[in-house]
Amino acid sequence: MNPKISDFGLAKIFSSNDIEGSTKRVVGTYGYMAPEYASEGIYSIKSDVFSFGVLLLEILSGKRNSGFHQYGDFLNLLGYVSIFYTLA
Repeated sequence: MNPKISDFGLAKIFSSNDIEGSTKRVVGTYGYMAPEYASEGIYSIKSDVFSFGVLLLEILSGKRNSGFHQYGDFLNLLGYVSIFYTLA
């Protein structure tokens, strides 16, 4: 079995000469969006890299990303990984 991971969405919005862009309508799953895209609608090729990185963190940690925001003692996946990164 060879699983395939594809379609991170934003890369197909670009034309061949674009490096960065912005949009008034932010769409997608907040846990996988790059922070600058989720908060300001600014996207770039790096936005898809961020989404792929979150997916890799899910695979490596065995935890699911629960969202974009953290509150109280609740940590999303990036907060969880950040704690272990600072301890290493």
